[in-house]
Amino acid sequence: MVRNFMNSAGCELLKYLSLAAALLAVDVTLAREAAKATAAPTPATSPQPALPIVRDDGTVQIPGFAAPFSSFASEEARRSYLYEHSQAFYSSPIARIQKLPIAEQRATLDRFYLGPLIAKAKTRYAVTIEPRTIGGVYTEVITPAEGVSRNKDQRVLVNLHGGGFSLGARTNGQLESIPIAGLGKYRIVAVDYRQGPEYRFPAGSEDVATVYRELLKSYRPEHIGFFGCSAGGLLVAQSLAWFQKEGLPTPGAVGIFCGSAGRLGDGDSGYVAPALNGRPVPPPGTAGEIMRLAYFQGADSKDPLVSPVDHPQVLAKFPATLLVTATRDMALSSALYTQRQLVNAGVETNLHVWDGLQHFFFGDVDLPESQEAFRVVVDFFDDHLAGTPRTSRR
Repeated sequence: MVRNFMNSAGCELLKYLSLAAALLAVDVTLAREAAKATAAPTPATSPQPALPIVRDDGTVQIPGFAAPFSSFASEEARRSYLYEHSQAFYSSPIARIQKLPIAEQRATLDRFYLGPLIAKAKTRYAVTIEPRTIGGVYTEVITPAEGVSRNKDQRVLVNLHGGGFSLGARTNGQLESIPIAGLGKYRIVAVDYRQGPEYRFPAGSEDVATVYRELLKSYRPEHIGFFGCSAGGLLVAQSLAWFQKEGLPTPGAVGIFCGSAGRLGDGDSGYVAPALNGRPVPPPGTAGEIMRLAYFQGADSKDPLVSPVDHPQVLAKFPATLLVTATRDMALSSALYTQRQLVNAGVETNLHVWDGLQHFFFGDVDLPESQEAFRVVVDFFDDHLAGTPRTSRR
C-alpha cells in the first residue's frame, strides 16, 4: 500500500514539476517577445515586404497583399461579402455545385440561391409572371402588379438571363426582371433561350431573333429594349450582331450588365477579381476562357457573331448601350474594353461601375447599390426608348 501510494504520489509530483517547467518556459518566451516588441527596430532586423516580380512577358507575380473591403461600399454589401466566406456558406449545397451533374447544378442553384433571392425580390416589388410561348420559344412576361404605366404600354423590354450559357433558365430571368418591371413599370419578356451543354451556338441568338421578330409585329423597334447580365449581357451583343445578319431593325437601346460584347472575363479583372473575392486565381493565360464552354464548342472566337467587340463595323450599328459592372467583377476589364470600342465606333455609351461590389451584385435587391443600379437602368431606358417620357428622378 505504502509503495503504491509513493509511486502514485511520485507520478503526480513529476507531472506537477513538468507542468511548472512548461509554464516557466512560457513565461520566459513571453518575456523575450515582450522585450522584442518594445525594442526599437533596426534596419538589419526589420522585415522588408517582398516586391512583386515582373516577368519578361509582363506577368506580375504578387507574393501577397492585404486588400481591405472598400470604404466606398455599403455595410450591407460588406455583410453580404462576409457571408459568402462564412462557414454557413461553405457548408451549403451552393458551395459544391460545380461538382454536380448539370441537371443537379440547375436544381441546386434554383432551390438554394436563386429561389430565395427571387422571393426577396417579389417582396420588394409586386409583379405578375405569365408564361407565354412566342414563336415557339418559351418566355415569361413580367409586369408590375398594378399594371404597366400608360405612357409605356407601347414599350417593351426583353431580358436575356445570365448563367454561363448553361444555368439560370427562367429563374435568373425572373430575378433580373422583377426589379426593373416593378420600379420602372415596364412590361418585360424574359427569354428562355437554348443553352449548353444540350445546344450549341448560335441557338441562343436564333431564339432571341425569333422572339424579336414576333415582338416587331406589335412594337416599333425603337420602342424595344434588350438587357442581360453576364452571359446574358454577352448574348445581348451577339443578338445585335445576329439581327444585322438577318436584316432585322436595330432596337431602341440595350443594357449589358456584368458582361461585355465579347472576350468576357479577359484582362486584369479576370485575375484580380477572384483574388479580391477570396477565390482561386486562374493560372496566367486562362482567365476568360468562355470559348471552352460547351455552348461554344465548334464556334470561332473571332467570328463577329460570337465576339462583336472586335468588329467596329458591327459595333457601329449598336444602339445606345448601358454598361453596368463593379470593381470585384471578373467582367470589369472586358466591360471597360467594350465601352472603349463602342465609343471608338461612335455609339452612345453609358458606363456605371460600383466599387467593392462583385459579379451580379444586384441579384440581392436589398443592397443600397442594387437600388442605385435599378434606378440607373430604368432611367436609361426611359431616356432612350423613343417617345417614352422621362420618369421622375430622385
